[in-house]
Amino acid sequence: MSRQSISFTKPNDEWLKAQVDNKEYSSKSELVNDLIRQARKQQVQIDWIRAKLEKAENSGFTDDTKESILAQSKSFLNG
Repeated sequence: MSRQSISFTKPNDEWLKAQVDNKEYSSKSELVNDLIRQARKQQVQIDWIRAKLEKAENSGFTDDTKESILAQSKSFLNG
């Protein structure tokens, strides 16, 4: 594992210390690594949603009504 030296603003440092003091994490490093893991996971989800939206936008538009789309969706889900 690589070692890094980073600086925090006072409010952020106090928050990090509070998390460690509350036994949520054993160290600031553990907490920062967990925050990075969460951000990476969130980015994967955002990228997936963005890809789905782009695919939907590129597929065109419909003149179907909300009711028709809902009925088609329910029919598809019910087999």
